[in-house]
Amino acid sequence: MRVKCFIAWLAMFAAASAVLAQAHSTSSGQGYPSKPVKIIVPFPPGGSADASARIVAEKTSEEWKQPVLVENKPGAGTTIAAAFVASAAPDGHVLYLTGPISHAVSAALYKDLSYDAVSSFAAVARVASAPFIVVVHPSVKANSVQELVELARARPGALTYASSGSGAAPHLAAEMLASLTGTKFVHVPFRGTAPALVALLGAQVDFQIADVAAIPHVRAGKLRALAVTTARRSALVPEIPTVAESGVPGFDVPSATGILAPAGTPTDVVAKINASINRALAIEEVRQRLNAQGFEPAPATPEEFGAFLASEVRKYAKIIREAGVRID
Repeated sequence: MRVKCFIAWLAMFAAASAVLAQAHSTSSGQGYPSKPVKIIVPFPPGGSADASARIVAEKTSEEWKQPVLVENKPGAGTTIAAAFVASAAPDGHVLYLTGPISHAVSAALYKDLSYDAVSSFAAVARVASAPFIVVVHPSVKANSVQELVELARARPGALTYASSGSGAAPHLAAEMLASLTGTKFVHVPFRGTAPALVALLGAQVDFQIADVAAIPHVRAGKLRALAVTTARRSALVPEIPTVAESGVPGFDVPSATGILAPAGTPTDVVAKINASINRALAIEEVRQRLNAQGFEPAPATPEEFGAFLASEVRKYAKIIREAGVRID
């Protein structure tokens, strides 16, 4: 009899605990945010990623009736900001605006990090996406990626490309292109996107996988665009084919931004933030502001963004390992 009573008591206790846990979960979402929210950005102020964070901060602040503040923590290849967020309280009041490529690359290049690039974070929302663009100097006799590859094969070790630095996304995109096509390009790293673009404009190198800052030079006839690096054509430059269309199937290197939170953040809080961001991305004014930064809105569920982030971490770890990339 006593055993039966004890079992019944355990069942009642378990049921009550489940109800309390559900109530806590629901209340955590309904009461969020209960104080100002910080979005940590691992880059200096003024860049396109920083701008996308500020657009998100403005719109979510209006909806939540709480300040949403952007705090820049650049340095050490984004690892300072990532470590800060990973160790923050998992209540949704400290968020991380990151680029999946930079997040993945830093995880592969920096040793003994205090966090794991995937398991230390909860994926919240993708914000925006943009292509890189394969551009050549007009003196280069290539009008497509396929012709560029053929030129490289005909002149092994002679075709040069500029990047914004070793381990940066354009460098890894070029290494991925070389790997998929069985070619060899000569890497000429610069300290930043602008110096690399200046070198290409001056014919000091043959080509570059550049960001959208190259578009005005393409339209002015100073550079020739061969392809965009995303799986689909970009609405920003719909006339430019993709690398995959140009004979390199499977090539997909998007520049993106997204929001992460510390691991353990309640799922209902994550869902509330995701819904707010996706509503903001549907506003025409937000689309126009992102377009001005070279981005397109790219809403996604937390699960979709989490899967994308994990795949980026795996992809760039492989590229870095095979290319033997080291920190400058």
